[in-house]
Amino acid sequence: MKQTMLTAMMGLWATGAFAHSPLEATIPANESIIAEAPSEIAMDFKGHIRLTRVSMTHADHPSVDLDLEGFDGFISDYAIPLQSMGSGVYLIEWRGLGVDGHALNGSFSFTVE
Repeated sequence: MKQTMLTAMMGLWATGAFAHSPLEATIPANESIIAEAPSEIAMDFKGHIRLTRVSMTHADHPSVDLDLEGFDGFISDYAIPLQSMGSGVYLIEWRGLGVDGHALNGSFSFTVE
């Protein structure tokens, strides 16, 4: 009986782990140093996700929400317009919903010289 329960619990845990859609890559890359601010950021997720909020913080300026209009449903690749705020560190924070219903969030940053 213990063996059956243990096997079932491991199966549920593995299914849940594969159901999430982590962020695989960004452009600019996390912690990269670039010469000029990009006109957009790209976010590539392992699976499909619906982003619900993406915000940008630059230096001592208050956080601003980035425009997610035009992104409908669950997709894995996003290219989001970005307004340049000059040189300094840009922090991008995101929240979304995976296809499996789990809330996801994360962040990445880059520096413009």
